[in-house]
Amino acid sequence: MSGHNESILREPLITGKNITYAQMTDEILLPVENKPNRAWWIGFIVALCGATLWVVAVSYTFWFGIGAWGLNKTVGWAWDITGFVWWVGIGHAGTLISAVLLLFRQNWRNSINRSAEAMTIFAVICAATYVVSHMGRPWLAYWVLPLPNQFGSLWVNFNSPLVWDMFAISTYFSVSLLFWYTGLLPDIATIRDRAAGVRKKVYTILSFGWNGNVKTWQRFEAVSLILAGISTPLVLSVHTIVSMDFATSVIPGWHTTIFPPYFVAGAIFSGFAMVLTLLLVVRKVLGLENYITMFHIESMNKIIILTGSIVGVAYLTEFFIAWYSGSEYEQYAFINRSTGPFWWAYWMMMTCNVISPQLLWFKKIRTNIAATWILSIVVNIGMWFERFVIIVTSLHRDYLPSSWTDFTPTWVDVSVFVGSIGVFFTLFLLFLRVLPSIAIAEVKLLLKSASEQAKKELIEEGHLDKEQVADYVESLEKFDSVNLEDYAKK
Repeated sequence: MSGHNESILREPLITGKNITYAQMTDEILLPVENKPNRAWWIGFIVALCGATLWVVAVSYTFWFGIGAWGLNKTVGWAWDITGFVWWVGIGHAGTLISAVLLLFRQNWRNSINRSAEAMTIFAVICAATYVVSHMGRPWLAYWVLPLPNQFGSLWVNFNSPLVWDMFAISTYFSVSLLFWYTGLLPDIATIRDRAAGVRKKVYTILSFGWNGNVKTWQRFEAVSLILAGISTPLVLSVHTIVSMDFATSVIPGWHTTIFPPYFVAGAIFSGFAMVLTLLLVVRKVLGLENYITMFHIESMNKIIILTGSIVGVAYLTEFFIAWYSGSEYEQYAFINRSTGPFWWAYWMMMTCNVISPQLLWFKKIRTNIAATWILSIVVNIGMWFERFVIIVTSLHRDYLPSSWTDFTPTWVDVSVFVGSIGVFFTLFLLFLRVLPSIAIAEVKLLLKSASEQAKKELIEEGHLDKEQVADYVESLEKFDSVNLEDYAKK
């Protein structure tokens, strides 16, 4: 454990008094080692109902074919690809927090990386279900792979971005899963050492013989850095390639080079919003206020402001380029988006993604739990509408006016999407029951250097600059897990 004293000007990453390593283990493993509380059961039953709806809707699709969806001759992609891109985008924040922030030695990631990584895994699984469902014949899903076969001319088209999608997302999923599981090993070993009976046997197998000696930790650190190095370019590549599904076409509204950075920024934007949606509930229900602090919440809100602003600039740039290009097809596509039959979707997107996040410039709002949670949901609604606007409004008016049509989703479309949310939350709630939602070993590294009690000991020693101490105490006012009366007595 590090004995380095962090600057008093930095806000604490762990709050609370007289916290010990044993106490941290007990508090974080509380939901794993004890029976679930009522809040977990209520959430799980609701999520399971959603997952059941997904099973019914997807089974109906397989039985009757994708004609059960609302797709038509002109709008060949709609809710299915909207849901797919939305889930892939949400899956971005986990690897960003885990890999990029690890490489930049940002210790504030330690409290949120585990749940964010789990979110990535489950979001990519939800995205993959759309691909398999859309195939209509899932038993032939292996045809997207370049496998030697006896079907003569059957071979994947490497010129198609859809094939690039398959390689990018499967690689992203594999590396993210490996990264997540590697980080879990020390914590699984901790559960193993505290368990008995069948649980002990299961966690013994899952811990891969972790013994906690120096050599094991050295290998753990090395593997984590290597996987972080591999994962970082994947954060950029996955949604870049997803954007090329659209950008390489000649359809007005899609044929644009701005899509790759625009999609990546949007993915980080929606991913962090979903992390906040999940962690704010987990923090409250599991009593983890000392480990997921207001500093973490405010930091994520700042990233949402940044990426949301990039997305807003991208929306305006699209309009400018459409006008500047002189192409009447491009100009019509964007005018139709904002004033055509789907104007309500466009303005819902603008309100949720551009206007609402600007409220986070106010410190009182970005340090308010309820406001942050509501805005995180608003952002995710807005990002779904963004994909809907890009896809449906570009397709429903093609080059032939005789082909113009509208799109209306069927109950199957809606059920597949709502059900996928149920699948996601079912997996996430099961994760909370069997694995720690916070990386125990990584959070313990912060106790002696970046915790409130460590900084309080420094203050009590009396060697610090009084102005800096006053600034530090003032910064604690936003923390709902800090008792400021303890500092008033000094």
